Amino acid sequence: MNAKGIGLVLLAGFAGLAFSGTVDFTKVAGKVRHELHSSGFGPMICSCPPSAIADIKEMNLLNARTHDWALINPGQRVCDYFHIFPLRHLDAKDPKNYVFAPTDYLLKRTRDETGLGIFFRLGTSIEHSGEKVHFNSLIPTDFDKVAESFAGTIRHYNKGWADGFNWGIRYWEIWNEPDGHNNMWCEPNESENNDPARRKKFVRFFTTVLKRLKSEFPEIKVGGPALCSMRADYFTDLLTACKEAGVAPDFISWHYYGDNPDVMIASAEKARELCDSLGFNQCELILNEWHYLGCSWKELRDPSPEIKKRVWSGPASHNGIDSACFTLSALAKFQTSKLGQAYYYGCRHDGSWGYKGADNNKFKVWYALKIFGDIIRDTPVLCEPSFSEHLVVFPTKSADGKAQRLLVVDYRGGKSEISLDICRRGRG
Repeated sequence: MNAKGIGLVLLAGFAGLAFSGTVDFTKVAGKVRHELHSSGFGPMICSCPPSAIADIKEMNLLNARTHDWALINPGQRVCDYFHIFPLRHLDAKDPKNYVFAPTDYLLKRTRDETGLGIFFRLGTSIEHSGEKVHFNSLIPTDFDKVAESFAGTIRHYNKGWADGFNWGIRYWEIWNEPDGHNNMWCEPNESENNDPARRKKFVRFFTTVLKRLKSEFPEIKVGGPALCSMRADYFTDLLTACKEAGVAPDFISWHYYGDNPDVMIASAEKARELCDSLGFNQCELILNEWHYLGCSWKELRDPSPEIKKRVWSGPASHNGIDSACFTLSALAKFQTSKLGQAYYYGCRHDGSWGYKGADNNKFKVWYALKIFGDIIRDTPVLCEPSFSEHLVVFPTKSADGKAQRLLVVDYRGGKSEISLDICRRGRG
């Protein structure tokens, strides 16, 4: 049987050579894991019409990570720790010293209107204020006080404290990109942000917070710290310090921005090996920011017309067809990886890290995310997939086997023709 015999065939990115292979819908490989299809997308406090909620729901994401939400809600004091507990010289055990209302409203919208679960990042959004100008991303002076304010936040949302809720938010992440450049874990008036002294301070901060939170909330998952990449050296220092402190993170997390899905898969393999070698066999692996990046960070922000045209228009652009094919390829390959969760970045609705442009038209990558969301909802049984460097052949079917889908993605492989022998219900 050729590919046209299947109820729905999704083809993306074909260009040059031929390919032939076999697809067998009788070989079940497991279930398509929804937890690998999450993002930072959520509703906003302002300027969030019903159509935006519908757009988010159509992608069928599982969870929303709260990082950078203060930046996409201008003028609102949400999510970041200095907004929730603004006067840090006050008593962090006194509920009167917290400002929860804006974050309450935003998280309630997220849960009620989109149905998304919450992955809460404890810390600060990224700060692009300059190499030697830092405000929100300064290294805290009192680690114990910050840990106590984090505990107050969890208590509010999970234990009803301070007129709060009993939502049972399970995943709480300590900080974001402490290894970033001049924007997340900074000393005053200094431009360099990756020296050993800063790392040593963060490791101490992480273990302090982890011990405090796990002592009061053993039922939740606490980890982090959302490194810029899967840095074995940094994670080794962090996990070694945790072992010495007698506490274990429930997960470690990191990011990837690039154009090779297999690098993400390899990073998870390395992370698993590292955690296991240090005795953290139960530590979950979470890739909680990932996005296609087909250029350098400098080029992404370059104002020159020639570079802007290449970066923002055409097949290899930031949110073009290569980005969409990369996204589908990654989502499929995640399914057989060591990853426990994955979060596509962005978080905005429009612009470079959103899912639509200024003209309100959706980027191609939105359709990629929707396609995978449809697969999870309608055909969640994973049949035996086939992966190569460029080609993904990803067959799925419904629980009763009546509906079958075949996702085929050629990401920069140059295929113009594909021939598949397809086996359904024990026959060809």
